[in-house]
Amino acid sequence: MQDLQPRAADLLAQRLYEAGCRHAFGMPGGEVLTLVDALEKAGIAFHLAKHENAAGFMAEAVHHRDGAPAILVATLGPGAMNGVNVVANAMQDRVPMIVLTGCVDADEALTYTHQVMDHGQVFQSITKGTFLLTARGADVITDKAVSLANQPRPGPVHIDVPISVADTRVKNVKRRRLAKAAAVSPKGECLEKARRWVSEAKRPIAIIGLDVMYDGSRCVVQAFLEHFGIPFVTTYKAKGIVPEDHPLCLGGAGLSPLADKHLVPLVEQADLVLCIGYDPIEMRPGWREIWDPEEKRVIDISAVANDHYMHQAGLNLVADTGLTLEAIAKGTSARETWPNGEPDAAKLALSKDFPIDDEWGPGAVIAETRAALPPETLAAADSGAHRILLSQMWQCAEERGLIQSTALCTMGCALPMAIGLKLAEPDRPVISFSGDAGFLMIAGELSTAAEHGGNPIFLVFVDASLALIELKQRQRQMGNRGVDFDRHDFAAIGRAFGGYGHTVRNRTELRAALDEAIKADKFSVIAAEIDRGGYDGRI
Repeated sequence: MQDLQPRAADLLAQRLYEAGCRHAFGMPGGEVLTLVDALEKAGIAFHLAKHENAAGFMAEAVHHRDGAPAILVATLGPGAMNGVNVVANAMQDRVPMIVLTGCVDADEALTYTHQVMDHGQVFQSITKGTFLLTARGADVITDKAVSLANQPRPGPVHIDVPISVADTRVKNVKRRRLAKAAAVSPKGECLEKARRWVSEAKRPIAIIGLDVMYDGSRCVVQAFLEHFGIPFVTTYKAKGIVPEDHPLCLGGAGLSPLADKHLVPLVEQADLVLCIGYDPIEMRPGWREIWDPEEKRVIDISAVANDHYMHQAGLNLVADTGLTLEAIAKGTSARETWPNGEPDAAKLALSKDFPIDDEWGPGAVIAETRAALPPETLAAADSGAHRILLSQMWQCAEERGLIQSTALCTMGCALPMAIGLKLAEPDRPVISFSGDAGFLMIAGELSTAAEHGGNPIFLVFVDASLALIELKQRQRQMGNRGVDFDRHDFAAIGRAFGGYGHTVRNRTELRAALDEAIKADKFSVIAAEIDRGGYDGRI
């Protein structure tokens, strides 16, 4: 009769299933066997990766498709430490993630030291919170973790699970759930000021950020911008919140000095800046304090109080984006904006600086791939020079159509993200874009791609260099140090792991490889060989 009672690990897993989680990723050890068993029995499939860091990025990609918190599972000591990078990434990139680590029991740790360390201390600074699971508190602790991970702004939460606690049977569990906070909208003097500023603006501009991805306000945002004729830019994470072929869209912003050359002056000319869910953690220093709130009207609508000091605003509204915009629009008349057409001129200049008709090079690779693949293709980008160019050139018709590490900017994320995307959306085309250095960091996960099946495409920009760092060396008139490596046969690596491999050196070869890959019965690696210096003047 006792065995009919749930284990503490079962209570944890059941709460995660209730939160919508259906997939977990990691590398098991003896300390998490009960946890993995409980997840599977609750209906959450456990997927083996070859490294915990990659497992976390696979989990993040699934989150971007199903909206549930990502789940990373790691055993004690080295397993947990292998996940530190992806957990820090989730913290900075605002990804709700539940990090489950196994640990020895407290009494055992008094006299046993092999692989034993304080996981909570390590994860404390890179998570929103860290918990030690107890048997009777398993349901409440997991509910706290899920709630905290999802609360604005989202992020990772760590739960350390002692071995004996996971196996402990629990009687008479009283399940408690934290109710979701009601959406808040502004009122009173602040609302009236916002309405007045919007109605009086002749040159308004909006900067849209990732908060909008989590509050379900994208349709309201688009209707508001259209009604008042407000051109907008997005951060890289927010690309596609309003389709990027929209006439008011000026594209993404964040890391490109070339794009900033046109976008920053436009912001400086504006008489009203609307920061809509804008989290500047994605932005380069060129976007720091680019306006004086004493001289320019700035409205900041955010999920949490902005204490980053990247910019200041004359009006700070910590409120629901959609409700706030609806309240501002109610009774507020629209007027003609930007009568001299400066946004259109900036848009034209951007299209000239990011052309799609290069004969060959990184821009040609991106343009040809975008033209060859269906509009519904899901993409993941690794960090490096190619990501900056891709974020400006790869047009998104939907939010999360291009996912990447935008705040931490960590290398080695794109390939495992593509594996996660394909797992979550098996019927949609999926492609990752990696530099050759980032691809080499993570190439072992091609075995995971083979085991999961499907036909994701892994495209590699091959120039045998850390191109972005090498470019910075030259810009600072430094010598070439520690950035070059050999050219490798990436197509052969793809074939060695059971997929297809193609090496391409021009648009015709790339188009043929993409046509084959999209119809293939398993994954493909496409190595696009480009010249060194191909990013000069392009990012």
